[in-house]
Amino acid sequence: MSSEETATSGADAPLDGAALEVVRDATETREPLPGTGGFAGEIDGNLVRDVLGRRPLFVDADDASAWAFDPRELPAPVSVPAGTVVPVGERPDSDASDRRWTLPDPDPTEDDDAALAAVRDAVLARTRALGGDDSTGDVAVAFSGGVDSAVVATGVPDAPCYVAGFEGCHDVAAARAAAAEMDRDLRVVELTHDDIREAVLALVDVLGRTNPMDLSIALPLFLVAERAAADGFDRLALGQGADELFGGYAKVEKAPDDPRVAADTVRGARHELLGTLPDQAERDVLAVRAAGIEPVAPLLHDDVVAAALDLPGHLLVDGDRRKVALREVARGVVPDSVRTADKKAVQYGTYVSRELDRLARRAGYKRRMDDHVERYVRALVSDGPVTPPDSES
Repeated sequence: MSSEETATSGADAPLDGAALEVVRDATETREPLPGTGGFAGEIDGNLVRDVLGRRPLFVDADDASAWAFDPRELPAPVSVPAGTVVPVGERPDSDASDRRWTLPDPDPTEDDDAALAAVRDAVLARTRALGGDDSTGDVAVAFSGGVDSAVVATGVPDAPCYVAGFEGCHDVAAARAAAAEMDRDLRVVELTHDDIREAVLALVDVLGRTNPMDLSIALPLFLVAERAAADGFDRLALGQGADELFGGYAKVEKAPDDPRVAADTVRGARHELLGTLPDQAERDVLAVRAAGIEPVAPLLHDDVVAAALDLPGHLLVDGDRRKVALREVARGVVPDSVRTADKKAVQYGTYVSRELDRLARRAGYKRRMDDHVERYVRALVSDGPVTPPDSES
């Protein structure tokens, strides 16, 4: 997100993420990737949310004239679907809702060198734009030691990098090794069980979600953001979107044999996974903003998305190599040990999922119970006792 795309909110700034004229033109032309980092809000009497849902937007289920970027401002918030235009006062699920934008699914570029060059130009341009105009001092980087966050970090070489995790976890070890290789300032947020309990309360409040997967993903991000905000930073740069865009998941690699995807090709599975981004973006953006800092995801800028969509399947996955194109772009930009490193999912790499399960079991929610961790979370955020009834323990 460039300096002119800084998020705004409030009655005097009803559009978040992009200039009004850019969004108005995209609304009229149906251009799904108009060169922004995502947008949401009100324009010309309509509510709009970009094709990938990179900015959250909510309408009150009982009063459709009320809308907000933060669901806590509404009594009964429902998400505006990505890619839609909804007249103010109409529910997103009404006949008045218009699916204005659809994510392109172009034929792959046949020239590998040209495809890689397009991705390289887009990625480097968007990461270097993180600094804006003399504003590098207000950016921190969420850093796990993998290629995604490492490439993002190169755009702001003087920015500190932050990682969260429990003692001995993969992500902290990987981040330390990568930061040493890259000669970067790394700040480690060492997590405790008290941190988890407090963060769960804050996240359920803002997300309205109690499922352990969402909370385990959002929790380390929230705590990193909270620390960066406390250190005086206004923006947190993230590597979000790289796995979805560039084929970072095992279920994409194994298509069509993986039952978790319906697609029968790597590119088809990638396109299927991109459909999960609006829900993920809503979670991550709300979590970071709840910590008092603004998220920036340069790898989800329209320019990067457009270049990634043109990639042939073998530049997404080649054998057991994933994110082939992104790793090639990172060649010479980050150390090879970082460029080729495997990455654990954040909920496992930080031990947050493991420790949340441990807290649930210590409170009496045994694994033999259905949804034992979610039941613990619900008890934690309620006013009642956390320990389950004796009949269930």
